[in-house]
Amino acid sequence: MRSLFQSMTSRIVLILIGGVLGAALLTLGLALGERQQMITQFREYHAVERVAQFVLSLETVPPGLRARYLAAAAGIGMRAELASNSDAPASQQSELAAMLEKRLAGGHTVASSALQPADCGTGRRKGGEHRNRCEALLVKLESGERLRLTVIPPRPPPLAPRGDWMVYGVLFLISVGVLAAIIARMTMQPLKRLAEAATELGDNIERPPLPERGATEIRQAAAAFNAMQSRIRQHIQQRSHILAAITHDLQTPLTRLRLRLEKVDDPQLRDKLIGDLSAMQGMVREGLDLARSMDSAEKMQVLDLDSMIDSVCTDAIDAGQPVTFNGNTGVFLQARPMALRRCLTNLIDNAVKYGGRAEVSATRTGSSVMISVRDDGPGIPDAELENVFSPFYRLEQSRSRDTGGTGLGLTIARNIAQQHRGTLQLMNRPEGGLEGRLVLPVSAG
Repeated sequence: MRSLFQSMTSRIVLILIGGVLGAALLTLGLALGERQQMITQFREYHAVERVAQFVLSLETVPPGLRARYLAAAAGIGMRAELASNSDAPASQQSELAAMLEKRLAGGHTVASSALQPADCGTGRRKGGEHRNRCEALLVKLESGERLRLTVIPPRPPPLAPRGDWMVYGVLFLISVGVLAAIIARMTMQPLKRLAEAATELGDNIERPPLPERGATEIRQAAAAFNAMQSRIRQHIQQRSHILAAITHDLQTPLTRLRLRLEKVDDPQLRDKLIGDLSAMQGMVREGLDLARSMDSAEKMQVLDLDSMIDSVCTDAIDAGQPVTFNGNTGVFLQARPMALRRCLTNLIDNAVKYGGRAEVSATRTGSSVMISVRDDGPGIPDAELENVFSPFYRLEQSRSRDTGGTGLGLTIARNIAQQHRGTLQLMNRPEGGLEGRLVLPVSAG
């Protein structure tokens, strides 16, 4: 249930359904109230008209027939009799009395009267209910006589739902749900395309630009995203070109310098200078590799991960490195083969250089695969585990004073891992040594 409300599409659908349903219920309530009021007014008018016609007809009836006429009032829901001197009008006129007086007009007056015990208990309504609510009226006729009427004021009709209201309600909810789903899809589809484009941008900076179509806001967002992609691509290209140009241009003077150092007469001085020059040339090569690792121009391909790891380990063994590999993931990845090989090679070289050997393993866990490279070296202080990924960063207390690199191998490896939407971490093993963990998402090939 919690994940349902975390989706923007679900939120839009629920808000639209709730809003439309609330508005529909409010409108329905107002309409039913208006209908109830109209029906009540009609019933009141009908009741007043029935009593008025009875009173007006009574005045045209001959005196000898009035008793029978008064007795016949029970057939139309009234009790009629000539008032006695003891029947006194009430101090306040009821609404029904006022409406009847207005209808009769002329020389008629209508007043309310106190109820007597026999007024409301002589008849029954349909369904067997006793008449437990009635009203007594005193009507003064044009002849001066007073007529006492006991009538039941009209009651509002019961608000009973129709038998098919459930069907109509379900159809209404379905139609509103479909409309809300369409609106949510129209609203969220451009946002999903933008999110997918942002994800693809991390994998391939050269991806095609977003099509600028649709509503004004969508076109503006697509144009802004395309402009951002263009600026990022230019920035990466400029940075890579600058680094590549610097490192490439350094190769020629370094080569000339090496040739000249070969002519130095002092063997000891010559060896020291050549050693320093070799270190500089190694830094230049690593700089070129760093520039290439930041350039994601290599195409993504489907590759067999187990075969590639086995090939890298075999090459290392052929080069005389103590490397072992175990594991069978059966995973096919969308990856850049040359870049991923470079990443694994750097990890293995780092383990062999500082730990004496490299133990490589690969396991699949759910939607990702983890490649682990372990060594038996002294490890790295916990505070330096992240610093070693910075370019040209080297520990003051190197794990081997006689060997060392330029400080770019791990930087290049992490760049490549991030280009594959993966992670690369280092951790010290409890039993001693260092472990590098490369975690990559699995894509079916």
